[in-house]
Amino acid sequence: MDGIINVLKPPGMTSFDVVGYLRGVLKTSKIGHTGTLDPAAVGVLPVCIGKATKIIEYMTDKDKVYRAEMTLGIETDTQDGLGNIIAERPVNVTGDEIIRVFNDFTGKQQQIPPMYSAVKINGKKLYELARKGITVERKARDIEIYFLKIINVFGDNRILFDVGCSKGTYIRTLCSDIGQRLGTGAHMSFLVRLDAGDFKIKNALTIEEIDEYANKGTLDQYITPIDKAFYGYKYKMLDEQQEKKLMNGCIIESTGDNFTDGDLIRLYNRDKVFIAIGMVNIKNGRVLLKSKKCF
Repeated sequence: MDGIINVLKPPGMTSFDVVGYLRGVLKTSKIGHTGTLDPAAVGVLPVCIGKATKIIEYMTDKDKVYRAEMTLGIETDTQDGLGNIIAERPVNVTGDEIIRVFNDFTGKQQQIPPMYSAVKINGKKLYELARKGITVERKARDIEIYFLKIINVFGDNRILFDVGCSKGTYIRTLCSDIGQRLGTGAHMSFLVRLDAGDFKIKNALTIEEIDEYANKGTLDQYITPIDKAFYGYKYKMLDEQQEKKLMNGCIIESTGDNFTDGDLIRLYNRDKVFIAIGMVNIKNGRVLLKSKKCF
């Protein structure tokens, strides 16, 4: 079994818990998720199985879309609803102020990862240090917020919104930063991942459904083929000689293709079977292809 399952992660399970559960259900050791969701969060968690585990590094680069709720006036040590309250402030902001600050947080920017995260510093995960009461300096990282859309405001302190963002963006930190800018403080009180790349929540399977389909022997119908994860990439069909060279680690030359230097492309054999992800290298006018991952 090789491919990607679009899992609907339930609240209360870590992403690692989901993988562990599916490892038992699917009876495979070659399995891994493509981007951590906080334990309290729900939503899309693509899980790679078999040969698809080779593409996890590419899957984690995909953009994400979330629906989140922030609660103004209450700050926690984890920046979400699971942490200890560390500050409470009155909330006296107008709708116009909220809209202005939201607009300020769109675009390219830098974000400091939270202490309660899996980011490593000197070989130690930040959350391991945070649990010991240790706070260390963290370097800001480049992120991009593509859009922030306010869905509704409940009462005077709860804001429901959608956000599209680049990889590595912490939504709870975004909530905390917006709260600081508003002068009220805030924490993330709710989070659903709607999209991870091309994987949408409307097509996600619960772990109970996966268990059921696996027992019925029908799970294959719901597994996304590896090459579909690269649907937007250019592709090339190889002849038998090119295939042999490529699969043996050799560089092959491509002609008649509109490729750009550095492109990642899908490679198929003459039987239209997906065999590799290749990288384009244009050198002295020659278009050279080298395999990055073979399947």
